[in-house]
Amino acid sequence: MEDFEFHNPTRIVFGRGKEARIGVELKQAGIGKVLLVYGGGSIKASGLFERVTASLEEAGVAFTEFGGVASNPRLSHTREGIALAKRSKVAAVLAVGGGSVLDEAKAIAVGVLTADDIWDFFAGKEVTAALPVYTVLTLAATGSEMNGNAVITNEETKAKWAIRSIHIYPVLSILNPALTCTVPLDYSAYAAVDAIAHVIEGYFTKRPASRLQDRLVESIVKTVIETTDMIMADPANYSARAEFEWAATLALNGLTPAGIGPYSFPNHMIEHSLSALYDIAHGAGLAIVIPAWLRWYRKHTRTLSQFERFANQVFGLSGAEAGINALEEWFVKIGAPVRLATAAIPVEDIDRIAANAARLAKCWGMEKEYPAAVIAEILRLAA
Repeated sequence: MEDFEFHNPTRIVFGRGKEARIGVELKQAGIGKVLLVYGGGSIKASGLFERVTASLEEAGVAFTEFGGVASNPRLSHTREGIALAKRSKVAAVLAVGGGSVLDEAKAIAVGVLTADDIWDFFAGKEVTAALPVYTVLTLAATGSEMNGNAVITNEETKAKWAIRSIHIYPVLSILNPALTCTVPLDYSAYAAVDAIAHVIEGYFTKRPASRLQDRLVESIVKTVIETTDMIMADPANYSARAEFEWAATLALNGLTPAGIGPYSFPNHMIEHSLSALYDIAHGAGLAIVIPAWLRWYRKHTRTLSQFERFANQVFGLSGAEAGINALEEWFVKIGAPVRLATAAIPVEDIDRIAANAARLAKCWGMEKEYPAAVIAEILRLAA
């Protein structure tokens, strides 16, 4: 184990009907008005909006609505939310939705307390303050409910970049697994891929010899696979939804990489270009990238034993390629695309995608290992 510090300030309230507590929780925190951020009309159709706003009204917490967050949240919409929050003089941001809603809410929380343009922070400016963020989660996938990350797409430059800061960890996240039971099966599949991606990035790119952390990763991956299979068979299976939701939260709350030393996020770096350029679901893009990257990386890493371990511990198989094949076959089984063509992405666009991704690789300090030519080589394995 390497030296490390671990601190996660987010409080989780988990269970059926817990969204009814949001008003009381905000009142107890001394918050009198929030910006209520959400996506499309699903939370109104499901009755969740009514339950959340009733809780706010009962507790005497005022709110300003801000809906319309896209599945790949956009910079222009984020700027609108910041302006509205400033005009409304809110004391906190309440996100009700999936990871995209939470990410945009975090960006808004940062933007309210600065005169700088919010994109400056995604381009590298340090986040030094943000309004408190509270969340009611409706889609388990990104882990945004318990981390300090947020991703936004700049529509003008086609850059999908991120901010990371202790200041944007949610103060409180309410997780009611029953709220995820109506998530369409295709998005349930993409959520599973995203959760797996969050843990295997560090698992494969770190140095070896952190057995506890490896076992945590393998446990999360196996749980995600098992519960997703259950969800595919019975979307209303509360028990499976609950285990999946907690596994997805643990996948990106800082627990699994603690003590593993330096690691990188190449799959996310490459996928961000796919969803920025083609507006596909993040998990769908990851399903395309991951098997291709694994096959490329297996030939370029000195830690082939990690691939063999993954195959054995997760799938009960022998051999590095067998584990990669098993993961790819499972992606196909749950309906996630594993080829560019399946997502209607032209192979002829690979160089364009690689050039876009190379900009993010430079931003993340990965440009030496992942220049555009290498990224294009990886993407061709998904052709």
